[in-house]
Amino acid sequence: MRRVLAGVVAAAIALSAVPGFAQEKLTVWWVKGFYKSEDEALYAAIKKFEQKTGVKVDLSQYAVQDMNAKSVAALESGTPPDVAYSDTYDVQTAGKWAFDGKLEDITDIIEPMKDRFAPVTIETAYLYNDKTKKKAYYGFALKQQTLHIQYWKDMLGQAGFKENDIPGTWKEYWSFWCEKVQPAVRKATGQRVYGIGSPMGVESTDSFQSFLSWVDAYNVKLVDDSGKVLVDDPKVRQGLIAALKDYTDVYVKGCTPPSSTTWKDPDNNVAFHNRTTVMTHNYTISIAAKWLDDANNEALTPEQRAAGRKAYDELIATSGFPKKPDGSPMVYRTAVKVGVIFQDSKNKARAREFLKFLFEEDNLRPYVEGALGRWFPVTKAGQESPFWQADRHRKAVYDQFKAGTLPFEFTKNYKFTILNNENVWAKAMNRVVSEKVPVEKAVDEMIARIKEVTK
Repeated sequence: MRRVLAGVVAAAIALSAVPGFAQEKLTVWWVKGFYKSEDEALYAAIKKFEQKTGVKVDLSQYAVQDMNAKSVAALESGTPPDVAYSDTYDVQTAGKWAFDGKLEDITDIIEPMKDRFAPVTIETAYLYNDKTKKKAYYGFALKQQTLHIQYWKDMLGQAGFKENDIPGTWKEYWSFWCEKVQPAVRKATGQRVYGIGSPMGVESTDSFQSFLSWVDAYNVKLVDDSGKVLVDDPKVRQGLIAALKDYTDVYVKGCTPPSSTTWKDPDNNVAFHNRTTVMTHNYTISIAAKWLDDANNEALTPEQRAAGRKAYDELIATSGFPKKPDGSPMVYRTAVKVGVIFQDSKNKARAREFLKFLFEEDNLRPYVEGALGRWFPVTKAGQESPFWQADRHRKAVYDQFKAGTLPFEFTKNYKFTILNNENVWAKAMNRVVSEKVPVEKAVDEMIARIKEVTK
């Protein structure tokens, strides 16, 4: 009997050592990448982690528009993943989660590697917890993005213009695309083409991220460094009026598609790819990168791949913004993308281990670069990779970031994530263009809502 029991115990021990049998698991939720190469780099890092630790990573990927809702539902049910990352946690949820005490303090991971990060990056993950009454690193900064201009060079040529005809000053720049390029390209092609694609949809993060760059162009500060809201300042109100008038004038003048008011995040990309618009502003160079992805996609025909290569190499331009209305250079705000470990995560020890592993440069760099330039690195070493000098699109991104960046308001006052989530900015746009409300009234309503949310 003893020999039998010993044999059973020995067999159980042997079985427990077999990979996959009672194997420790780490639950990871991650946003679905734009490109196959992006996801493949993530899978490769996960496989390396599994081989190193013997821990099975249970990965679930969701579309960006679904991640927040699924994460909130998991939190409410008490079953959050161990590690989670979404492209919109930064602007819509992380600050509120930190304030409510729902995120794990991971300062012990971030602090030892702080020197590896570029300026205006990890600050986005340094958030206030109202339960502990202090700030700490309640997220990990993974990658970042800013606003770029992309335009079709051949369509500009069809309109009879060259790139050096594009003005470098604010009013003249937008007037050029609206009042010169649009009528000329319509005449040349006989098609209803629009000079500009301006996102204005309430369900679009592009709309408020773009608009807040107009706010920056007019040197408007909505909060100070301590998080105090400044919208009672008459100068702030005047700046918001000027920014909203500029942004909505493009629609009022008929220079962006009528559907702009209902666009979701992919739609300005789609309009550009369909050559319905000559130019658009977009938070990442995903527009140009789509054509590079086509060029590398073996599932496409040789003709489609060649068209992708030609568009990326020859036909599409990436650039920064013109000078501000006051003549000073534009300073771009950066949206630093963050992931989190939840306070109620079940396997926080392994989650910490996974983060440390992911942030090794050999793992992080391929993941960021796998997005074909759509994301810019948060680490100093990653930014100096040859990848960012390899073509003119990536070089334009590099130059914009190296010129200096600004953070979003929610890094100083988490309640701006609520305002972003309900998109008070796009609601004001639609009050002007769809409901014909005067710009001043729409701004006053917006200010009232900002004060109500942030009081």
